[in-house]
Amino acid sequence: MKDIQLYINGEFVNATSGKTFENINPFTNEIINHVAEGDVADVEKAVAAANRAFHGEWGQLKVSERLKYIHKIADLIDQHIEEIAPLESLDTGLPISQTKNMVARAAQNFRFYAEMVSNRLVGEAYQVDGEFINYTIHKPVGVAGLITPWNAPFMLETWKIAPALATGNTVVLKPGEWSPITANRLAEIIDKAELPKGVFNVVHGFGETAGAGLVAHPDVKLISFTGETTTGSEIIKNGADTLKRVSAELGGKSPIIVFDDAAFERALDAATWGIFSFNGERCTANSRLFIQESIYEKFVDALKERIPNIVVGDPLDPQTEVGPLIHVEHFNNVKKYIQIAKEEGAELYSGEVPSAFEKGNFVPPTLLLNVKNQMKVAQEEIFGPVMAVMKFKDEEEVIKLANDTKYGLAGYVWTNDLKRGHRVAQAVDAGMLWINSQNVRDLRIPFGGSKYSGMGREGGHYAFDFYTETQVIHVALSDHHIPQFGKKKS
Repeated sequence: MKDIQLYINGEFVNATSGKTFENINPFTNEIINHVAEGDVADVEKAVAAANRAFHGEWGQLKVSERLKYIHKIADLIDQHIEEIAPLESLDTGLPISQTKNMVARAAQNFRFYAEMVSNRLVGEAYQVDGEFINYTIHKPVGVAGLITPWNAPFMLETWKIAPALATGNTVVLKPGEWSPITANRLAEIIDKAELPKGVFNVVHGFGETAGAGLVAHPDVKLISFTGETTTGSEIIKNGADTLKRVSAELGGKSPIIVFDDAAFERALDAATWGIFSFNGERCTANSRLFIQESIYEKFVDALKERIPNIVVGDPLDPQTEVGPLIHVEHFNNVKKYIQIAKEEGAELYSGEVPSAFEKGNFVPPTLLLNVKNQMKVAQEEIFGPVMAVMKFKDEEEVIKLANDTKYGLAGYVWTNDLKRGHRVAQAVDAGMLWINSQNVRDLRIPFGGSKYSGMGREGGHYAFDFYTETQVIHVALSDHHIPQFGKKKS
């Protein structure tokens, strides 16, 4: 596979420093290719190109012309889905059965925001006693710095790029350094769409250099970041000097609550899918399972039956359900938490990794039993196929347990008592709750969390609050009274 360059001002170029870094296959831990290592100098070039485009050809386009480009990008993604999904699996270790669905959503992101801008990016009018009419308009802000994570990279990149471009901003993307391949493929696709030079740029590199340079640049007006909480906090601090608008979707330790009247098999399906899909590397994973005590033993036994049957293997095999973790560094971190669980007194129950896959970063699906909510493994984000299992007595207790964490991204409630379902969902301190459902996304709704899980909301028309500036125009309809300071009286 060819090496990866930066994409700046409509051209694929090497890093100014000439440096590269290795991209490693998580399944074999062999080198896939080398990636240009961008830094502050490359960020400067990319931002300058994006700024020129914003104040030039892109900024002068009619909305209808701009949206034609957005639809063209979606059409080109559709043409390449069959090749993008295997690239995503190769680079991340995610099973191809899951990356195919994620890539398909990427094209939908562009079409969705083209429609949203066309139909929902509207202002309001306010009449004032026949003397004034005040109205609002939405204007693009400028250069958007988009810093995306290594899990589900292609879909999450388009989740940010689509609203940024559709609303008229220009983009500098800093992808996750552990999964650069599909970001490069997206740059190749957008290059085919023939956007004006500088509208879309990609600077590969590391957070402390390329990412920090993007956050500090005074001409970057927006930073949208998805990643872990500590980095998000640093970005918010470092963007303060230039008064950047920041949207941060950060970590999670999301609870799934199963009451004794829940649809047992469906709750079991949801609990296993919610933590073991995407190799457990998902911010909204239900990593804390709370089971009502009357069904605790039965539910745990059912989980134990499922665990050995989950297919662990080659991410490019359509039968694989759990693949390798993305990088040996992350693999070691997840293994560290499993060791901590032992030290804290938890009981481990896990599947097996076939010996043929010993070169990969495999952690088998793992249950942590006999866990107390104050344990480190119940409080800190592990970001792997590891679920802490706990019991509870009643509604009051489980709400306290669910909220006893610094995170507040998502939550799941399973009960056939819908009054209780609504009560509990509304009492959980999290940005998003699902009742009797797995994590099913609706592009129209706001996405984001509370507490240490982030700030701001994206998705649907809520993205307009971030990606556009609301301007008010005040128009006088009559000769209203104006105080006449300094005028001589006749």
